[in-house]
Amino acid sequence: MFTGLVEATGRLGARERRGPGFRVVVHTALGPLELGESISVSGACLTVAEVGDGSFAADISLETAERTTLGRLPHGAAVNLERSLELGARLGGHVVSGHVDAVVRVQATEPAGEALRVRVELPREQRRLVAEKGSVVLDGVSLTVNAVFGDAFEVMLIPHTLGVTTLGEVRVGLELNFEADVIARYVARWLETREAT
Repeated sequence: MFTGLVEATGRLGARERRGPGFRVVVHTALGPLELGESISVSGACLTVAEVGDGSFAADISLETAERTTLGRLPHGAAVNLERSLELGARLGGHVVSGHVDAVVRVQATEPAGEALRVRVELPREQRRLVAEKGSVVLDGVSLTVNAVFGDAFEVMLIPHTLGVTTLGEVRVGLELNFEADVIARYVARWLETREAT
């Protein structure tokens, strides 16, 4: 589990085919990392398979490659990184699983003082999981939903987020890894099964 509070950014150094999936190498000053630990890479929970000097490698399954941007990010692309939450640690964002629901696109951006208002598409299958003042994750960053517009939702990126995460490079058309709030997911499933009985 994660919090959606990015600890550091890294750079995608390599991606090589491993069967139907990939092995990626991420260069970062984040550490020390341990073999086998979980790390959120732009919102996707990956397992550290190798630890290098200033880098780590992780395997990406076909499912992860198809459901996230990690299978197609160009070499050198920046990624957000967060180590898994330690039991008893402060939970500053919200409970994040690292299981990406969909890849979404930025529809519009608008400066709001030193912050940036961002409108993001909302796929039909995810609409029941997003609510005003609820939480979402974009590329591993915990954000509050300011508004919902049927086929889109809006978040506000504060200066700190713009300065320390890859969302500082957000632009119209950019693809982002999206994770709905885990509690919303379970409530929606409970309501579905309740209605079916």
